[in-house]
Amino acid sequence: MSEHGGDGTTGGRHGHWDAVMALSEEHHTRTVRPLGTRETAGHLLKVYGIEAPGRTVGEAETAPALRLAADHLALGRHRGSLGLAVLLVHADADGDYVLVHSWIEGHMSDLAIWTGPAARPEALRPGRAGLAPCVWEAAVLAHEREAFVHHVLDGTGGAESRLAAWSADVREGEVR
Repeated sequence: MSEHGGDGTTGGRHGHWDAVMALSEEHHTRTVRPLGTRETAGHLLKVYGIEAPGRTVGEAETAPALRLAADHLALGRHRGSLGLAVLLVHADADGDYVLVHSWIEGHMSDLAIWTGPAARPEALRPGRAGLAPCVWEAAVLAHEREAFVHHVLDGTGGAESRLAAWSADVREGEVR
């Protein structure tokens, strides 16, 4: 028995197909810009801006995000942090998002997300339980996973050369 109806819907079991199709019609490109690597709360932190059409990530968005990241990463040793992290500052159409992703012991990672209204960094609050990266954020984090594995875990040379290679390997341009 097929799950799919003749009209392209999936019937009762997967009745969200209309929502998926509507989402696909709204899907568009976002711009990703690397904003440098810096030492923050005992971590080497790679920073990115992700920009929806008509939005930009500048110092007004980055400075508060760096403060959030520093506060979060200061507790990293309690989560088994390895001292490498990524900060995403996402100026989205529906608000602002800040993500701090860090590599921790046992080939694992830690993720914290803050959300708030657009251009109001003082209103950023921790995201709800279960919130995960959106498709654009996930594209950057997928790149960062590959960079971590390639340059740090599978890299050659000492720690300094591996960290330099990881720091230089950034995602830039358009993501879908």
